[in-house]
Amino acid sequence: MSIDVANESGVSSVDEERLSRLARHVLDAMRVHPLAELSVVLVDEGPMTDLHVRWMDEPGPTDVLSFPMDELRPGGPGRTSDPGVLGDVIICPQVAERQGEAAGHGTEAEIDLLCTHGILHLLGYDHAEPEEHKEMFGLQGEILAAWREREAADTAGEETTEGDESAR
Repeated sequence: MSIDVANESGVSSVDEERLSRLARHVLDAMRVHPLAELSVVLVDEGPMTDLHVRWMDEPGPTDVLSFPMDELRPGGPGRTSDPGVLGDVIICPQVAERQGEAAGHGTEAEIDLLCTHGILHLLGYDHAEPEEHKEMFGLQGEILAAWREREAADTAGEETTEGDESAR
């Protein structure tokens, strides 16, 4: 699976490797083919505003935009999707920071949410109708909960390993 994360935002606090691991987690959870390609790009408010106006005809910056390419869909039980180029997820860390603070969970958690949300859009999920909203946000919540659990377990494992090494 090819996941390209490019931080063009100038925000140095974004952990690009972590964001790549999250994207892989989401794609694995959605049974996306291992040869699929995804691009995650972090941009400043200026470029995000330009994209938001051009593609959505709405003013100002937004938090996340998704640009699908090959219209891949999630795999079903026991199978993966077809290989191909999934598309681009564009995230604005400055908007994420404001939203994360307002939501009380911080910037990193907000970027996690936006990345997951953007990938789900690439896979054809939407939230315009109440049933779609329920399905997409439910799935997003499940994927993020599993991600947080996995990250906590990995962090705990690293601390245990470090503690074991120092005792030797």
